[in-house]
Amino acid sequence: MTRWGEPFREGDSLATAAVVDQAQIAIVVIDRFSRLRYWNPFARELFGFVGGRDYVGRSLLDIGIHESDREHASQLARRVLRGDPWEGTFAVLRGDSTWIHVRAQAVPMRGEDGEIDGITLIAREALRSGRVEEQYGLMERIGTRLAGSLEFDSTVEGVAGILVPQFADHCFIDLYEGERLIRRVSVHAEGWTPPPNTWFGVGDEVRYPERHFVTQALRRLETFVSSDHLFANSPNVRSDQVSRQVGVTSAIAAPLRARGEVLGVLTLALSGLSPRHKSTYGGFDRDLVGAIASRVALAIDNARLFEEERRTAEAFQRSLLPSRFPSLDGLSLSHRYLAAGPFHPHHGHGAQVQAGGDFYDAIPLSAGRVGLVIGDVEGHGPYAAAVMGQLRAALRAFAQADREPADILQELDEWVRQLGETDEEGETWVPSVSCLYMVYDAWSRELSYANAGHAPPLLVTSDSVEKLDLEVTDRLLGVRAKGGAGEDIVYHQANLQLPAGATLLLYTDGLVNRAPGGEADHERAMARLVERVAEVADKDVEQIAEAALHSVPGDRVDDTALMVVRADSERLALREGWFRSEASTVGEARHLAASTFKDWEMDRDQAELACLLVSEIVTNVVIHATPHPVHREFTSGGVRDSELPFDQGGADDEFDEDWSDLLEAVAETEEGEAEDPEKKEFLLRIRRGASRVWVEVFDNDLRLPRIRSAAADDEGGRGLYLVDQLASRWGARPTPDGKAVWFEMPMHSPEGEQE
Repeated sequence: MTRWGEPFREGDSLATAAVVDQAQIAIVVIDRFSRLRYWNPFARELFGFVGGRDYVGRSLLDIGIHESDREHASQLARRVLRGDPWEGTFAVLRGDSTWIHVRAQAVPMRGEDGEIDGITLIAREALRSGRVEEQYGLMERIGTRLAGSLEFDSTVEGVAGILVPQFADHCFIDLYEGERLIRRVSVHAEGWTPPPNTWFGVGDEVRYPERHFVTQALRRLETFVSSDHLFANSPNVRSDQVSRQVGVTSAIAAPLRARGEVLGVLTLALSGLSPRHKSTYGGFDRDLVGAIASRVALAIDNARLFEEERRTAEAFQRSLLPSRFPSLDGLSLSHRYLAAGPFHPHHGHGAQVQAGGDFYDAIPLSAGRVGLVIGDVEGHGPYAAAVMGQLRAALRAFAQADREPADILQELDEWVRQLGETDEEGETWVPSVSCLYMVYDAWSRELSYANAGHAPPLLVTSDSVEKLDLEVTDRLLGVRAKGGAGEDIVYHQANLQLPAGATLLLYTDGLVNRAPGGEADHERAMARLVERVAEVADKDVEQIAEAALHSVPGDRVDDTALMVVRADSERLALREGWFRSEASTVGEARHLAASTFKDWEMDRDQAELACLLVSEIVTNVVIHATPHPVHREFTSGGVRDSELPFDQGGADDEFDEDWSDLLEAVAETEEGEAEDPEKKEFLLRIRRGASRVWVEVFDNDLRLPRIRSAAADDEGGRGLYLVDQLASRWGARPTPDGKAVWFEMPMHSPEGEQE
């Protein structure tokens, strides 16, 4: 061949295979599935292929690519198969267990039809020749790692994992906490670990001698290289001995400075842990480490700021949610909340903390019943969290007033509309909210609920895990149909009964809207959730909650709230009896209460006190009993009664407690009445929990009682005052046929519990 482009003379012909075999650069060919198809002799030497082992058909990852770089290598393959060349550096563990870093260039390999059939990888060892571009390949890898995380620990540990063993055998990162210098990272090549009580460990306070090279670097605020007299100023004798044993030959200390503040120091050292061609650092290495330290310091400062912002956001979020619940009779309960993961720059957004609007609650109601809530406010950020906090407070207030589930959602729907924001165009944006509110009675296992567009809970039994069959599901809160027709915004409620020992898993959509490596697949996520929960169905609620929380892998693109509730009626009991609304039955009702408290082994003093309050409430019922029962309906237009047996406009119709002459009047009325006595009855119901009793009295009177101020010479008017003073809690709520008055008492006196 006389000039470039001319063919060899016939006698000088040289096969292409011979050229590739003699090339002092690694050439590897892989197919579309990243399986090895060809490598030249230099590639076998570079990657340290074990002699006699057949590598054909093995994955590219099997040639020893370090675990931390495997995703990097997979991305390389996908990029090149799309037709784009790639160049970069990754770590390789050779067959002889030595580490090298490889600088590689990958290009697509096309067939005769132009289709990409595989990848040609051309590689050489990085940093071996000391070329400037290879040294800055290290900067590229560190920059990529720093840009990929805002987590403090992963940031500093990731940098150390790149520097060791590519550039150093030992890497230390010490950071200031106030005036103290604390070791945060300590990484060594070949998995080596310094003996205890020799070198400072992670979490230890680090104190360097005055003339130590790290002290000089911090004092001068410049990168300092030390190769001579390394052992002259060791922190202690044991540290000096280990440094000599491991063969430390050179070290670099670079101050970590960001925004005018010294955060700490980065220290790198060479030793005999890994084979290298050079044993000391030079001026170029000093400048390179100084540049790396500047990037690392800025990344650490950003990570610290992000961690502080995240802690603030999470504290704000958690302050709006219940941290713990009181003891709830007949229920075992566990709850979890996870904020969404941060937006990263590579997701197309600025890095920001993800506050959210998911919420849950368990609200003690009258007579041992419990209100269970799960919901989700549209959107993310502080506004969604603020709306959630206000919504939860309003819902709790409505619930504790013993409103019906449908009525509560009706009120919340109107309330959410008042939270709308006006945008730049003058239009009002109203957040949409999903909310499921349920009232559970542990004694009857009855569940009364209303649902504003929320996903149904999972019903977990010993035999199956399936979605709870909800008969009614209405619109989201804040969403009104065009035209605003009244029937479009009515919320309905329904009742169902849970199986004995059943468990409910209430959750928000963030639990299943996760995307492991692609688009979210809701059906697949639900299947994984059901499968994982079924595996722990017989465990306690804490284990079920933990299993459910981590059942679906993938990035958390939305915040997640969940609550696990299990019905447990073993320690519950109930007795009840119907009585005619007559003065003579007050003693009968008291006798039922007294015998019940005795059978339940209630403290004698507490039982007598409770019997007194039973007498007061029952006497109220007898005095104010409605002659003609009425039926109350809860409609979209409000409460509607079938008939009103009293004049609503008269002052005498107010529920009054002046009993001075009423018992005599009741007795006289009973003698002359010919009405059906069954229509003048009341129900006395007594419930027992783990340590408390509830007494309820149901009658047909629609008027709710109130405490009145009795004058000194009044003979009555103090009944409800006594109930208010002596009971732990008391109240009254409307029912479809009238009202229920109730009170709560502990079964044992505080003195008895202390004994």
